[in-house]
Amino acid sequence: MARIRAFENAAEAASQGGVSAYGKAADGTAKVRGPLHLSTGQEAVAAGVCAHLRRDDYLTSTHRGHGHTLAKGADLGRMMAELFGKATGFNGGKGGSMHIADFSVGMLGANGVVAAGLPIAVGAAHAQKLQRRDAITACFFGDGAINRGPFLEALNWARVFQLPVLFVCEDNRWSATTASGPMTAGEGASVRAAALDIASERVDGNDVLAVYAAAGRLVDAVRSGAGPRLLHAVTYRVKGHVSVDPAAYRDPAELAAALKTDPIARARAAYLALPGAQMATLDTIDAEVAAEVQAALDAAEAAPWPDPAAAFTDVQTTGAGVWE
Repeated sequence: MARIRAFENAAEAASQGGVSAYGKAADGTAKVRGPLHLSTGQEAVAAGVCAHLRRDDYLTSTHRGHGHTLAKGADLGRMMAELFGKATGFNGGKGGSMHIADFSVGMLGANGVVAAGLPIAVGAAHAQKLQRRDAITACFFGDGAINRGPFLEALNWARVFQLPVLFVCEDNRWSATTASGPMTAGEGASVRAAALDIASERVDGNDVLAVYAAAGRLVDAVRSGAGPRLLHAVTYRVKGHVSVDPAAYRDPAELAAALKTDPIARARAAYLALPGAQMATLDTIDAEVAAEVQAALDAAEAAPWPDPAAAFTDVQTTGAGVWE
C-alpha cells in the first residue's frame, strides 16, 4: 500500500503541466504527459485482493490502474518509464498510464474505456477453463462501469459458463466528474450480481484487513470451481478525475470526511495496536518505498526515447494496409 501511494504521489507531481484541461495549459515541462488517473486512497482494494493472486492468475484493470499493476507484482521502475513514454517501459513507451500491461505477471492491461476490461476478463477466464487450468482472473472496475452494457454482458456470460473470474467493483463513488449515487438505480454492484445468481460480498474498501478476508473467501470459491464471484469494495476517490483536476465540483466537507478513513492510516493504526509493534518498522517501509520510487524517477529520466521506427511495430493489420 505504501509503494502504491508513493508511486501515485510521484506520478502526480511529474504530470503537472502535462495536459491542457480544467483551465490549465500544457507547458511542456511535465515528465508524464497526457491524462493521468490516480488511485490515491484506494490502495487497500488492490493490496487486499492481489495478495491472494498467484503469478499465473490474470488481472484486468481500469484507466485508474497503477495500484492494481503494482499489487500484481509488476516492476515499479518499468511502470514509471512507461508513464514517461520511454523505451524501457512495459510497452516501449507506447501505452502510457492508461494502457499498461505486463503479461509476465498476468496483468493483461489497464484500459481507457470504462467497463472494457470486463469482457476481456471473461474471455481470459473462459480460456483458463477450456485449458483446464486452476488459475483464475481478477477483474477490477469502477462503480461507473456498472451502468454500461459490458457489465451485464460479462457477468451473464461468466455465470452461464461458470467461469473462474472474480469481479471486483472498486466503488469510489465518483464517475469522472459526476457522483455515482444519483445516477445509479438500486444498491449497486453487489445487488445486480445477485440478480444474475452470482454470490457477492460488500466490504469496507478502506479497511485492508476486511478486504483481504473477503477477497480470500471469494478467491477460494472461484479457484475451487464454484464459478464467478463479486467483491463490492466501497472506497473513495480522494483526487480529481485526472491529476490536474482540482475537483471543484465536490463538496470540500465530503473530501475532509473521506480523508479521515484513509486506508494507509488505518492499516498503520491496526499494526501499531499489535503487541510488540514498532514505529521503526513503518518508518523503514516508508524509507524503502521512497528510495524505490526515486530510483525509478531517476532511471525513467535517464532512459532513452523509443526509436522512431518503433511506431511501425505492434500495429494490427487486417491484411489490406501497406506502409509507404
